[in-house]
Amino acid sequence: MRTLDFLKTFNSPFKRPKLKWYFGKTAVGTPFFYPRRWVKDPQNPRYQKPVPKRIGFDFVGLGWKTKWTETDYRFEWSPVFSFVFFGYQIAVSFEPPEYHHYWEAWLYYEKSTSKLLSKEDRIKKCIKEFPMVYTVSSKSETKTINYYELILKEKYLKFAYEF
Repeated sequence: MRTLDFLKTFNSPFKRPKLKWYFGKTAVGTPFFYPRRWVKDPQNPRYQKPVPKRIGFDFVGLGWKTKWTETDYRFEWSPVFSFVFFGYQIAVSFEPPEYHHYWEAWLYYEKSTSKLLSKEDRIKKCIKEFPMVYTVSSKSETKTINYYELILKEKYLKFAYEF
């Protein structure tokens, strides 16, 4: 999947991710480490070592993997744009509702449904073949949540109740 493919969510049956802005000392990873670059190690010129970026841009696409099968999508990290300037950072991350369920369902929609189908038929296929229904328990109650109800745009919610 290409790095900017996640932007297709803005024109999909899924709710639009909110932009989460950060301004301050460098604190947002890209994805696992703070923004950094690699330089030759003066102690051993055959090796390189990481150093913090002083000035630079980074873009991290949606992080995901498949686990047991080719359609068992697992979310790892949200997309982030980052600009670093002498120890300070401006970062914008894309934060959808219920992000684990959102990105995993969207990956199934994008990668495992035919683009020849209408958006409605693709969502029906997602809900049927990649259900997002979980039972959640607390001390006082147990409830069942269909996460499609929380991540789909209003127009497509009717399909979440059909199955």
